[in-house]
Amino acid sequence: MGLIDRLLRRETRSQTANASDPFLAEYFGMRGLSGAVNPEAVLSNLSVAARCVALRSELLASVGLHLYRRTANGGRERADDNPLYEVLHDVANAGMTAYEAREFMVRSLDTHGNAYARIERNARGQVTALYPLRPETVSPERLASGRLRYRVTDARGGVTVLLDEEIMHVRASSRDGMVGISPIQLSRGVLALPLAQADMAGRIMENGMQPSGLLSFPQNLSTQAHESVRKSIKERHGGAANAGKLLILDGGVKFERIEFSADDQQFLESRKLSNEDVARIFNVPPTTVGILDKGTYSNVEQESQALIQNCLGPLAARVEAAMMRCLLTTAARRTYYIEHDLNKLLRGDVKSRFEAYRIGREIGAFSPNDVRRRENEPPIENGDTYHQPANWSPLGTTDTPGGAS
Repeated sequence: MGLIDRLLRRETRSQTANASDPFLAEYFGMRGLSGAVNPEAVLSNLSVAARCVALRSELLASVGLHLYRRTANGGRERADDNPLYEVLHDVANAGMTAYEAREFMVRSLDTHGNAYARIERNARGQVTALYPLRPETVSPERLASGRLRYRVTDARGGVTVLLDEEIMHVRASSRDGMVGISPIQLSRGVLALPLAQADMAGRIMENGMQPSGLLSFPQNLSTQAHESVRKSIKERHGGAANAGKLLILDGGVKFERIEFSADDQQFLESRKLSNEDVARIFNVPPTTVGILDKGTYSNVEQESQALIQNCLGPLAARVEAAMMRCLLTTAARRTYYIEHDLNKLLRGDVKSRFEAYRIGREIGAFSPNDVRRRENEPPIENGDTYHQPANWSPLGTTDTPGGAS
């Protein structure tokens, strides 16, 4: 930076690329055992990774995301009179629903480590729309003042500069607090192995020879005889309609079944272990992505709860914190806050749910209308009464909860 630039506090970008920059590594791909370990290669070759990303984005987008207002009595109420409520809960912009926008952003967060959306505000400074941006088109820069600005490249190659308050940025784990690093980037060494295995399996299927059985003749056969035998066996014993029919071979012909070798079995087992590693990378329980080798009735239910508590819970907290920072001013954060409603995913079956409601009613935690609201039913008259058990009188008194002595 020259003297004039320093005096005018003008910023210049570095002309050299840092090989350890997580954004550049994610964009250009990191080399591994099977080539570039990038989101496209991982999601197109590893079904477990594709399911993990889809599960996390779809589940978090499916639950309610609400803007709440703190009330004077310490409670809260939904701030559905604020334009931001509709943006988060119903419609993100004129061409995208809130579900689609949130799914897009969580997917970007998992594959690239960063999720961006351009913010549109009204004359009062309230958020009226969010326009998600492809993460590979956005480049964050830190100014001399410490604030961030973002260069957004459009499809035509044009560049638009957005200031910190004009963009919502949700970042994953970061080394510098500016650019997030995706699970794919952090675990590229681990993902290189299943990618190499998928490539090897594809080459075996393309170039390898794995017949189901072998016919041995005592004498040499002509080319015409080869084709005649193959055609006859296929017509008489091929297909589901001929399954189980007795096979009769004469003339000293022997039939041998070709089965998987020990090496083949070991390769399949290693692929199963690699699938479990991929699930661990995204913090997703194996049974929730179809790995049922060790699944039982009890642990499947427990892992479904673990998916919400250990996977979606931290993810929801990360998104909420970024939205609070980017979409609400310092003054607004004293009154409003944003929160996902994960209770719907924890509701369980009907019997367990209503058993919990019964206990809540008995201890005075729920009123009938509280239960009905949780079940999306309209309130009833005189349904806001809270009951207290008769044996819960204060110690040292003879008064009953109803006031009679």
